Amino acid sequence: MRIDKATGHLLEARQTPSPNCDERPPGTAIDLLVVHGISLPPGQFGGPWIDALFTNTLDPSAHAYFQEIAGLRVSAHALIRRTGEVVQYAPFPLRAWHAGFSRFQGRERCNDFSIGIELEGTDTRPYTDIQYETLAALAAALQAVYPAITPERIVGHADIAPGRKTDPGPAFDWNRLWSLLAVARTLA
Repeated sequence: MRIDKATGHLLEARQTPSPNCDERPPGTAIDLLVVHGISLPPGQFGGPWIDALFTNTLDPSAHAYFQEIAGLRVSAHALIRRTGEVVQYAPFPLRAWHAGFSRFQGRERCNDFSIGIELEGTDTRPYTDIQYETLAALAAALQAVYPAITPERIVGHADIAPGRKTDPGPAFDWNRLWSLLAVARTLA
């Protein structure tokens, strides 16, 4: 995978710009990658709902759950669908609104210094082979641009918001990601 350093766009991604991002605080280095899990409606895959949530166009009448979340102003930098398709919502140099109240190694406001990648999935259903492969390739591409994102600085949403968030959940195989990432870094 390739990231255009001038635009912060992943060249292999479908670009779906979200208004839910802004400039990072001046002088802030990007040094954390946060892995999330999302499905809309909960437990269902495919469809336009994640794009709609991240672009503030979610129809609250389309599903009862959407009435609870339609007013949220959130985004991730990118989503990896179960098919391996990558959708990018925010250029990587910008601050996407993915982490909420969060803390990593004593630093609060993880959105300021992190990149958020959503995986289409749930805490309890296994993620797909192609999602792991795509995430590893994307993480390697990000590490090439942001070398401070070391493997120790790739975490789950639950790690930075314990007690509030559980994703990507126990169904996510971290050892599998580490193995694929080691290979992807040699190819990047």
